[in-house]
Amino acid sequence: MKTLNLGILAHVDAGKTSLTERLLHAAGVIDEIGSVDDGSTLTDSLALERQRGITIKSAVVSFTVGDVTVNLIDTPGHPDFIAEVERALGVLDGAVLVLSAVEGVQAQTRVLMRTLQRLDIPTLLFVNKIDRAGAQYERVLRRIAEKLTPAAVPMGGVRELGTPAAAFTPHGPSDAGFASRLAEVLAEGDDELLAAYVEDETALSHDRLRSELAAQSRRGVVHPVFFGSAITGAGVEALTAGLTELLPAGEGDPDGPARGTVFKVERAPGGAKTAYVRMFSGTVRVRDRLLHGAGARSEGAEPAEGSEGKVTGIDVFERGGHVQSPSVAAGRIGRLRGLPGVRIGDTIGDAGAVREPAGERHHFAPPTLETVVTPCRDADRGPLHNALTQLAEQDPLIGLRQDELRGEVHVSLYGEVQKEVVQATLADEFGLDVTFRESTTICVERLDGPGSAAEIMHKEPNPFLATVGLRIEPAPPGSGVRYGLEVELGSMPYAFMRAVEDTVRQTLHEGIHGWEIPDCTVTMTHSGYSPRQSHAHAIFDKSMSSTGADFRQLTPLVVMDALKRAGTTVHEPMHHFRLEVPAETFGAVLPVLSRLRAVPQAPVTKGDAYLLEGEIPAARVHALEQQLPTLTSGEGVLECAFARYRPVVGGIPSRPRTDNDPLNRKDYLLRVVRRVAGA
Repeated sequence: MKTLNLGILAHVDAGKTSLTERLLHAAGVIDEIGSVDDGSTLTDSLALERQRGITIKSAVVSFTVGDVTVNLIDTPGHPDFIAEVERALGVLDGAVLVLSAVEGVQAQTRVLMRTLQRLDIPTLLFVNKIDRAGAQYERVLRRIAEKLTPAAVPMGGVRELGTPAAAFTPHGPSDAGFASRLAEVLAEGDDELLAAYVEDETALSHDRLRSELAAQSRRGVVHPVFFGSAITGAGVEALTAGLTELLPAGEGDPDGPARGTVFKVERAPGGAKTAYVRMFSGTVRVRDRLLHGAGARSEGAEPAEGSEGKVTGIDVFERGGHVQSPSVAAGRIGRLRGLPGVRIGDTIGDAGAVREPAGERHHFAPPTLETVVTPCRDADRGPLHNALTQLAEQDPLIGLRQDELRGEVHVSLYGEVQKEVVQATLADEFGLDVTFRESTTICVERLDGPGSAAEIMHKEPNPFLATVGLRIEPAPPGSGVRYGLEVELGSMPYAFMRAVEDTVRQTLHEGIHGWEIPDCTVTMTHSGYSPRQSHAHAIFDKSMSSTGADFRQLTPLVVMDALKRAGTTVHEPMHHFRLEVPAETFGAVLPVLSRLRAVPQAPVTKGDAYLLEGEIPAARVHALEQQLPTLTSGEGVLECAFARYRPVVGGIPSRPRTDNDPLNRKDYLLRVVRRVAGA
């Protein structure tokens, strides 16, 4: 049996989860359609999802269409959870992008469509809510062609639009207008078809056009458009047929080397992890030993080291649920147990398959906000840290910073709604009541140039039995921290070498101004240690012999000295914005953009509206979102997505340090060793 791994995506409230329920009902998986408003849908299982009527975590559910098993992945629609969507996209064969026939093409719809096109994911469009008052047909098609893709092919017409009796009628072989439109669109993607079309448009048979439509749709060249209603079921039968005809089934060699990608991790009450894995090659069986790690991470994040685990159980998806299976093969999605160190984004498989092939690694946009999570009860500080650590394992794009000096935990997020999710999860799953401080923007530091420093053992002012020399150089954005040696690997014990590297990476989380330095090349230039020595009675003397602590405590001082010599510049996150406003409001919008430090490009006229694109500091996006409805009488459409980091203009922002402050040598030494060299 063939498998289709299908994603359902949409702007929030377009009816994505309702469509999922309707598809499951039509396939006989569920007897009664759940309601988003009542919190009774199959895929929204979290309490907060049911309360708010939004999807927060991706969910997988399966149904059968003919000889095809469809693994349907219901993804979040709210922009705060775009990282959850991006993780799911990497495992899809095809997607359905849901629009509303009333609201039409919305801001998040455009963001999702551009992402699908960038990743070459074949996509069908489903225009939902044709039974709602205010629903439109021709206008929505025009907006799709203007805003999403010109290669959109309407697959039918709508009767009694905007009424409860609205119905979708698929185009048939006798519909000349459909054949003409279809031939015109398909000819753009096939030279042979274009030649036949130019010679004699009427010579192209319906069967040939449908065959070419399926081929180009499976390649993501054209995008069929269906209309319907998830509530009444109108158009759903045609869409279901289109899934197997117009989207490609999962591929991969089940006899090849095992390789898959982890896109979701769940943790059972006892702590055991279950990894959701899309298999791209080979077959994984119960009791197989698998390497996992080195998968996709957020921009600048360190790759996880590969680790190994033994698969103790496998589930595959069938008819709305999951069932135990002895194996999961290429093209399918499975739930794997027995991999304790697995994380979202990991590649799993045989030894030679763990690292992703070139070009398959995706960088997710980093979170740009940070907040402090505070327990309502002081006794919950320890449990809070443990709970947040578990949440970060399930979502590696939520970063944690532990401030030991102040006893605080900092959490990085994508938006304010995520605060509510974290707060509700901590309360429901861990019994912890917490509050949040106001969110602040996360900046980074980049090196101005190279810098070197060294501390030599037995030479003032170095109080440690260790020699460490480091050279730090700038690296391209997104390259991460690269570490190398100019000293012989055997010049001192490996444990000391590892202590230096680990401490370098940890120290770079807080640069001169307190922000992370995500991209640089660090080279160890000097090394030295004092061998293990003992007194006459063979008692180990720590004061005469180097220990790992000497290297861990000395390295931050060397790193900071090198950073001072190199110099750093603080960069703030910038979002690319795309803003469409009515022409009559253009004059009122420009001064606001200027006050928010946005840098727009030259405007483009689009009918009776202006289109502006440019960059805006991430810290100012929320203010623009709040002011835009008033400025444009509710007609403005704003899309924003992380673009890059840019040097801060004006005052240099700093972040309070959470380490022992190696920038201040005297205080640092008093904290870590209770002594100051030369004192």
